[in-house]
Amino acid sequence: MIIDRFANCLTAIEYPKKKTSWNIAGILKDKNAFYKFDVRETFKLPDGTSAQTGKTDTQADKMVFENENTWTIIDIEELHKHIKKTKLKKFYLKDLIAELDWTICINKTRLH
Repeated sequence: MIIDRFANCLTAIEYPKKKTSWNIAGILKDKNAFYKFDVRETFKLPDGTSAQTGKTDTQADKMVFENENTWTIIDIEELHKHIKKTKLKKFYLKDLIAELDWTICINKTRLH
């Protein structure tokens, strides 16, 4: 499960006690801030592109994307500002990485 795999990146892990818009909380290893993360499996669009949905009313601080070799984490508040500014409803992760200031990429091999 994606949440279990992402948990390897965290310390001081907490899980929500009731149904909520975040899946796991904790401190990223080698960091010192505690965040709530929106971590979901991707799905395929009809054209074969991997996709992930999100909500603008989430209680999560960060959104997590899993790639084969990396975890990419973006700041949700910054993402919401970007959505309001661009008025787009569909984004590509590579474009968000280039556009947003608060983005962390964690190499999965570094975790072992």
